[in-house]
Amino acid sequence: MGTDDRVDLHIHTCASDGMWGPEELVAAALDAGLGMVAVTDHDNIDNVAGTERLAKAAGLRFLRGVEICSTKQGIQFHILGYGIDLDNKRLLELLHYNERIFLQKDVDGIGLLQKEGWPVDVEEFKKYTYDRHRGGFPALNYLIDLGLCRDVGDFFTRIFGDAHHWEYPTFTSVSNVVDAIHGAGGIAICAHAASGFHGPGVHNNLRVLADEKLDGFECYHSGHSAEGTEILLNHCREHNLYITAGSDCHGDFVRTRHIGVPKVTSGEIRLPEELLLKI
Repeated sequence: MGTDDRVDLHIHTCASDGMWGPEELVAAALDAGLGMVAVTDHDNIDNVAGTERLAKAAGLRFLRGVEICSTKQGIQFHILGYGIDLDNKRLLELLHYNERIFLQKDVDGIGLLQKEGWPVDVEEFKKYTYDRHRGGFPALNYLIDLGLCRDVGDFFTRIFGDAHHWEYPTFTSVSNVVDAIHGAGGIAICAHAASGFHGPGVHNNLRVLADEKLDGFECYHSGHSAEGTEILLNHCREHNLYITAGSDCHGDFVRTRHIGVPKVTSGEIRLPEELLLKI
């Protein structure tokens, strides 16, 4: 793989809140002219092995990944694990734990709306199913099907947050997530630290994470400004950390993110040589 080959190491599938299955993801990667990709579903690895088989058969380099939720000082951080052992017991237990937290938070959120008089029912929601290729998460799709929400933007603007006391759950610590990734043979990379998702700003995030044993940062991301990217690049260069890049694409579910954007080549990222030799 040459230094001019394009990479996208942050892509979601229908195993979490994306729309694509393995076949659709590989086809989209080829259409976008990518040379290396990674599946990084939220707290789930169900589509990693299947996508890996198809990607390698199509001539793509594939990096096994996952995106794990964590909390520190009231801030939610997403930690990307790359090169992980998909059968590692501790890692699987952590992923299942986070998935249960997410599902319970959806149940609790629907319960809050029910108490406010919305035409929803918690017991009905607990039995609710939907086509995972729609993208998103159960509560969002439930509210859309009831005609109470237009899309994910409407959900986070009008429903989620202070207005209805529906907030993100508190997850396990960053250090616990990093340790689990290392125990599974992977490297731990902080995702989109310069995006607006975290609130306080990139400098505060770097300060909060200063004592964590992170291996690197996702410097290039669809939600980063040029300034934010440069801050993270300088930080990684100064501290000899790994550098990754990703679109955070969810298929058409998040219409502002497109596979392969930002356009980054393998020569602009930095990963362990031993990891690259395995893929």
